Amino acid sequence: VHIVESGGGAVQPGGSLRLSCTASGFPFRRYSMGWVRHAPGKDVEWVADINGDGGLTYYSDPVKGRFTISRDNDKNTAYLQMNDLKPEDTAVYHCSKGGQRVRLNPASWGQGTQVTVST
Repeated sequence: VHIVESGGGAVQPGGSLRLSCTASGFPFRRYSMGWVRHAPGKDVEWVADINGDGGLTYYSDPVKGRFTISRDNDKNTAYLQMNDLKPEDTAVYHCSKGGQRVRLNPASWGQGTQVTVST
């Protein structure tokens, strides 16, 4: 299993970023995918999940209405569109093989991509 996140960066409050997660080594379309984030000094926080065909999505309350998770099964890629970013969204964002809403599974995460929201 190989998961690579990209698209992080520094942005001002109110800005947007689109994270990408390219996966290989498993039948991508059969698995839910998820995003979690880890801010310095805080516990890992689940962000969003999407099921295998993309028809079901789930969001944590802090990001609901601002973030959108999606996937392209032909490209083995999942995405996290983040709008109206806030300083509290600053974290390393990890993509996961399998949903993380019910139980966090660090063994399923990629290395992550840093998102920094500040003035």
